[in-house]
Amino acid sequence: MTKAAQVAPKGPKAADRILTTANELFYREGTRAVGVDEIVSRAGATKPTLYRAFPSKDHLIAAYLAAQGEGFWEYFEAAVQKHPDDPKAQLLGFFDALSERATRPGYRGCALTNAAVEYPAAAHPGRLVSVEHKQGLRERLREMTKAMDARKPKKLADSLLLLIEGVYVSSQLFGKDGPAGAARGAAEALIDAHTRGDPKPA
Repeated sequence: MTKAAQVAPKGPKAADRILTTANELFYREGTRAVGVDEIVSRAGATKPTLYRAFPSKDHLIAAYLAAQGEGFWEYFEAAVQKHPDDPKAQLLGFFDALSERATRPGYRGCALTNAAVEYPAAAHPGRLVSVEHKQGLRERLREMTKAMDARKPKKLADSLLLLIEGVYVSSQLFGKDGPAGAARGAAEALIDAHTRGDPKPA
């Protein structure tokens, strides 16, 4: 073996290829519709390799959803970082980005929302990941609405969360010309309605 061959970077590990392939297939086709045979075939791996990395398909689904959650927080934080110390602008920037994403070809909403619908059983590994993520988002929105001095920050946060979830679902029903394009304006109206007028009591 040459020295160059010895130091050449290796390709992705089989487990990483499996998860990457599962991400693509699960998001496009749904987790129930895709079998492990198709995943390992497209990933160039084997079923024993899959089950060494992920004890079951349900655990693979949970790993896929965890990765989807990480991706969500990446673009959420990207909007936040553009507007330091301005939670209203941060949220409106997020809604701008969300509306843009919702009009892209192949957009299928939020994988975590979709999984919560697919798996009603409370103990399903995928549902547990989805619930934890949504609870985290709800808490983050509450922190931001409180920082705006909203009169009822929890109510405003929940209203914004309902709007976000509405984008996820309506974009799959109506496509690029659907109501998802109005999300930013609706978010601004909600925020203004909760922050204008007399300041909240101390």
